[in-house]
Amino acid sequence: MANHKSALKRNRQSLVRRARNRANKSKVKTAVRAVDEAIEQGAVEAAQAALIVAIPVIQKAASKGTFHRKTASRKVSRLTKRVNGFVAGAQAAE
Repeated sequence: MANHKSALKRNRQSLVRRARNRANKSKVKTAVRAVDEAIEQGAVEAAQAALIVAIPVIQKAASKGTFHRKTASRKVSRLTKRVNGFVAGAQAAE
């Protein structure tokens, strides 16, 4: 355990940041899971709507410092690519 005044403060700050980062990561995972579930169910409109919701959640997590900006960009890119591929496949099947 920290003994110095500055170390105690740093420990408190770390706990607050950890809680904030965990909440942001949880929001991102939930948004991505919503997109995946829509794809699994075969719902084109639901997948596109979930993607529109997920992108700002991921970008906000990056702006808050939870993710690096390139990590967030990669997540958005892969998620968009997955949804677009699903939509193209669904349209080709019709």
